[in-house]
Amino acid sequence: MKKKYLLIILICVMWSCNKTKNNTTNQVAEKNQLTAKDILGNSKYQAMSYGGYRHADHSIEPTLDELKEDMHLLHALGIRLVRTYKVHKPQAENLLKAISEIKQKDPDFEMYVMLGAWIDCKNAWTDKEPIHNEESEDNKPQMEKAVALANQYPDIVKVIAVGNEAMVKWAASYYVEPWVILKWVNYLQDLKKEGKLSKDLWVTSSDNFASWGGGDEEYHVEDLNKLIKAVDFLSVHTYPMHDTHYQPEFWLKSEGLEGKTDLEKIEISMLRAKEYAMMQYENVRKYMESLGVNKPIHIGETGWASFSSGHYGTKGSKACDEYKEALYYKHMRDWTNEAGMSCFYFEGFDEPWKGGTNSGNSEKHFGLFKVDGKAKFALWDEVDKGTFKGLTRNGNPITKTYNGDKEALMKDVEVPPTAEAWHANKQ
Repeated sequence: MKKKYLLIILICVMWSCNKTKNNTTNQVAEKNQLTAKDILGNSKYQAMSYGGYRHADHSIEPTLDELKEDMHLLHALGIRLVRTYKVHKPQAENLLKAISEIKQKDPDFEMYVMLGAWIDCKNAWTDKEPIHNEESEDNKPQMEKAVALANQYPDIVKVIAVGNEAMVKWAASYYVEPWVILKWVNYLQDLKKEGKLSKDLWVTSSDNFASWGGGDEEYHVEDLNKLIKAVDFLSVHTYPMHDTHYQPEFWLKSEGLEGKTDLEKIEISMLRAKEYAMMQYENVRKYMESLGVNKPIHIGETGWASFSSGHYGTKGSKACDEYKEALYYKHMRDWTNEAGMSCFYFEGFDEPWKGGTNSGNSEKHFGLFKVDGKAKFALWDEVDKGTFKGLTRNGNPITKTYNGDKEALMKDVEVPPTAEAWHANKQ
């Protein structure tokens, strides 16, 4: 009788173990089967722009362990989708390898990638005159590498982006005409039809709102119209922070500020920044729909620097500090989550190689984390909640900037100028 009971117990234990194992296997399989269509616009899969370079010397590649360190931090923050470029350098391939290795150790770890291929015109980044209607010979190997990595890591790479701000005309040293982007988008779409790329992989180009038809009419060309019809979704960039200098009308308005405290003035100004981004998105949507097209639009890039010694700092539009950065981050998440859009917020970590040798260049200060792992004001609440407990960057535990002293932080926060003060300062 005892043997009979023992046998029954053993069978039950084995059945329970197999059920647990099968459930785990099914959960992993379900994650592997998620497509861009499932992920993009899903608020459970928050997105972030990512570059892992930690040194002023751009030739120093992030190590595999450093990439893993960053992925664990972003994962803790709720990020499940990152956008990265550098397929011509080790970073992109190593990032995919790092994510794959983390997943092998931890089946519950989820991170997907929008993989970008850099596109240039002929003579870009040389001392020769750029030829914008011809493409660089470097574009082909970029695309081939992106395809190879997408096929090597189909459970991770869910989107390929052809170019990064490659059509916007202020990118004078490298921009291409839309036919170049269209050519490579069609190349990828054809590979999908031929079964040489996953049919579920989505293809886009990540570019400025104007390049997608949301700006001047000079962009409204037939090749752009064909491109809009060829991509699976539009990845749109919007940067109100930059336009506090280049198109400052929305930033300088004094209407509605009368009698307000300095803090209220700042918060009103940041709401205007949000509305400005929404307007640029809306202009793209209207242009797309004017072509009879109805496709998803996601924010491929937007961000707000925490410091600037130039156009956006004390001597300029007074836009950059950690308080305003935090407000903008919240506004963008609130808007895009509610609208069912993904927002590849720019960016996870400061990158000191950007923006030349001036340490105060705003391009170096867009991260939510500093290089040493300090969390900027936008993430102070997460530090308080213990979100990053046990995690490090550069060997440092995650602590707050300003040693968590908000009063000290606010001393660096300036009220945006009025139009009158702005113009007086220009004289």
